[in-house]
Amino acid sequence: MSGTSLDGIDAVLVDFSNKNHRVVGFHYCPWPEEIATRIRELNLPGQNEIDRLGELDLDVADAFAVSTTQLLEKVSIDPAQIRAIGSHGQTIRHRPNFSNPFTLQIGDPNRIAEKTGICVVSDFRRRDMAAGGQGAPLVPAYHAAVFSESGEPRVILNIGGIANITFLPADPEAQILGFDTGPGNTLINTWIYKNLGKRYDHNGEWAGGGELVPDLLEDLISDPYFTAPIPKTTGPEYFSQSWLEEHLQRHNASPRDIQTTLTALTAESITDAIFRHAPNCSRVIVCGGGVHNKVLMGYLEERLEAIPIESSQVYGIDPELVESITFAWLARQTLNGLCGNLPTVTGARHQVILGGIYAGHFRT
Repeated sequence: MSGTSLDGIDAVLVDFSNKNHRVVGFHYCPWPEEIATRIRELNLPGQNEIDRLGELDLDVADAFAVSTTQLLEKVSIDPAQIRAIGSHGQTIRHRPNFSNPFTLQIGDPNRIAEKTGICVVSDFRRRDMAAGGQGAPLVPAYHAAVFSESGEPRVILNIGGIANITFLPADPEAQILGFDTGPGNTLINTWIYKNLGKRYDHNGEWAGGGELVPDLLEDLISDPYFTAPIPKTTGPEYFSQSWLEEHLQRHNASPRDIQTTLTALTAESITDAIFRHAPNCSRVIVCGGGVHNKVLMGYLEERLEAIPIESSQVYGIDPELVESITFAWLARQTLNGLCGNLPTVTGARHQVILGGIYAGHFRT
């Protein structure tokens, strides 16, 4: 898994042989700055896109294959013991609201299968789009499988580059909701990278030393996406540096105060979405890299008031691994001929089996 935060590749090995699946191993590999820069550039329209896309498609696949090999070496597991790799790919464009909606993830699964010898399940999002959905978010199906608790309405909050929530009603038979609330870490990371050359705001330390700019926050939160009806999804191609710069032209604030305000924007857009679509929520369970941003978590706790907020670690699942485990779980669903999307979340006409299967050298 490599998300919109563009910090690195998460490779997780999951054993599904028992009812309660088990994480066998994990390996994190930071993106080389040169590749991360090329991915960022390809997220936005530019010259010579097809050639750049073709080359990056192979380079990303090679990096995924290396991460897989390094993980298996770390845990001393032979590749022949692996049923499949679930590869999300690297999203470079997500356009669910075009007249002909599309999404594009790179990291050629053919190349991953060839280099590792392992069967690869990939391209999860486009089948949901073919069925009329937005191709995202896909994590709510996994959230429902592992975090539902009969009698307690819960929200699962994932704070990656983009933030999304899953509402799990108290009644297990009731309709599950899920959607992207807006920017998670993407604007926070973009701004600190531009100003300090850092990939992310460690523990929210830079934001913690600034002051909130109320007028700027009000301007940012007025974007129509935040009040648009669900289902809805978004990405860094919408909440981009150019989007931010357009708003900043109307305000005079220091770079650090802007960072503080961007952190507050993530918190406010998340909590507004929870109060609007899950007003009877009893608990918020947080996963994703944003859980480590102390300023962001503080803003969330302040705005959620009496609603308990806790890390997925409380439930035995590392918050950094939830999304990676999700795509291992979705790959398993695909190989077992089971559906992986939730139409009430993505807007698809019906449930579908997600992804394509690319055979490896070993049995699947």
